[in-house]
Amino acid sequence: MTRLKLKKLEEYLQCVDGFEKPKILLEQYPTPPHIAACMTHCMQEQHGDIEGKLVADLGCGCGMLSIGATLLGAQLTVGFELDDAAVDIYRQNVLDMELPNVDCIRANVLQLPCSKWDNAFDTVVMNPPFGTKHNAGMDMRFLDVGMRLATGAVYSLHKTSTRREKCECYQCHQLQTVQDQIEVLMVDPNHSRRSEIAVNHLL
Repeated sequence: MTRLKLKKLEEYLQCVDGFEKPKILLEQYPTPPHIAACMTHCMQEQHGDIEGKLVADLGCGCGMLSIGATLLGAQLTVGFELDDAAVDIYRQNVLDMELPNVDCIRANVLQLPCSKWDNAFDTVVMNPPFGTKHNAGMDMRFLDVGMRLATGAVYSLHKTSTRREKCECYQCHQLQTVQDQIEVLMVDPNHSRRSEIAVNHLL
């Protein structure tokens, strides 16, 4: 498959519709196209973790990261999202962009059955709730689920201020600083990646 350049990927992602009425308590802050493009493009170009892979998107919202992974050649992308309205927008985005091999499952990420989903995906990607709305630690709980689902790497957006906590629990690597106080972390359940990963400061 033809590799998308970063700029072209971002152009496609600018066509993805976002939340009509974001639910603040669910921390439904959209992932900007620039951040989604940089994150997914890095996952593929630096680590080969998208093309031909089974990819899960936890707390997928309207599908920005799922669609990015699909455009970069994922074999199958499955989003998991609790909110009905977000699921509807996700599915409409997929239809509008005529994308194959991508779907969204309405589910509570924290209650996914182990017997069905554990080790079911090569790669997991997420922009989890940061835990700022009386739900402290929610991002760590999402990361725990991602570690269960993935046989390969887990990529997650997090506040820079909480990196130490994540890295004390997991062998994680900072891949990119994509915005002030926001960065992409990669966690490798197999601890097989080298820790000397280049950091690309994008903004």
